[in-house]
Amino acid sequence: MVRGGLAFLFAMFAREDRLAGVLLGTAVGDALGLPMEGMSAAAIARRYRRIDGYSLLGRRGFVSDDTEQSALVAACLSRHPDSLERCVRAFRRSLLGWFLRLPWGIGWGTLRACLRIALGFRHSGVSSAGNGAAMRASIVGAFFQEDATSRRAFSDALAQVTHTDARAIQGARFAAELTALSCRASAAVERQQLVTQALEVVDDAELGTALKLAAKLAVSDSSVEAAVQQLGCSGYVVHSAALATFCFLRFGDAPERALVATIRAGGDTDSNAAIIGAWLGALHGAKGLPHALVRSLHDGPFGPSHLRDLASDLASAPSPETPPRAAFFWPAALFLNLALYPVVLAHAVRVLAAR
Repeated sequence: MVRGGLAFLFAMFAREDRLAGVLLGTAVGDALGLPMEGMSAAAIARRYRRIDGYSLLGRRGFVSDDTEQSALVAACLSRHPDSLERCVRAFRRSLLGWFLRLPWGIGWGTLRACLRIALGFRHSGVSSAGNGAAMRASIVGAFFQEDATSRRAFSDALAQVTHTDARAIQGARFAAELTALSCRASAAVERQQLVTQALEVVDDAELGTALKLAAKLAVSDSSVEAAVQQLGCSGYVVHSAALATFCFLRFGDAPERALVATIRAGGDTDSNAAIIGAWLGALHGAKGLPHALVRSLHDGPFGPSHLRDLASDLASAPSPETPPRAAFFWPAALFLNLALYPVVLAHAVRVLAAR
């Protein structure tokens, strides 16, 4: 009896560690890549000789839409784990509230979808193949890591709240699938095998071809620069998923190295790093992420304490006896967004000048 209870507790702690790893990995990748967003690899190499900490505002890391949307999805899953329809409705409401808090860094496809929600459109998703759905999908895979049917249903439905293009939906599906497989694996697993299994859920020819090419390049002697020439590094979901897959396969045993390699590729650095950060957190758990980078994240709304509370809620869901722990004060989130706008605009000018 005692042995069975200890095994249950160990399994629950391990599950919570992987859930926290996905959310914190997303946040670390997002915050680390944010200052280089939109820059070319050459410009990043010139301006940043070392990437060993955050640089948007001092050495404190600030997250953007990638982490915030992932957290919104996590909160909706914890409240409605057994109802796809209610979870999607809750996510639409959460996304509208988030949009009204004036977030910065929001993608064009997500922006249009939020406007459609605000105007009362029943179907808010737009025909976009951006990476917005993929960057927030990993937490779905981590939550439904043992339930392939729910994983696919929730991933597809939540993706379509903002993106209806088949490539965006399947990019999100692939991200969730690789996360689920990584959550159930040990850090010593053959990552090529995980990617091969995850590819089984992709039937879009363009996305599938790009992901297979990424896997092929990863086991060859191709440099990151050479891989980027063939895979791309923009916010187009085919580029993002392929680049993240390449770096996950090549450098996934060393999370910080994998994140830095993804960022040094240039392009949509924060979203690309957020995607691979989630996979690294799923594979290594929160304890396997770079401790200094996790500690240096700004601990306000959508910060590490909030994300850990979300992981705890997800690990115990569904449990009517246990009220949700995760919460944030929305005026504080609005104030933080407004306070950082001058910093973000000044940074945007510097990025344009560095091109």
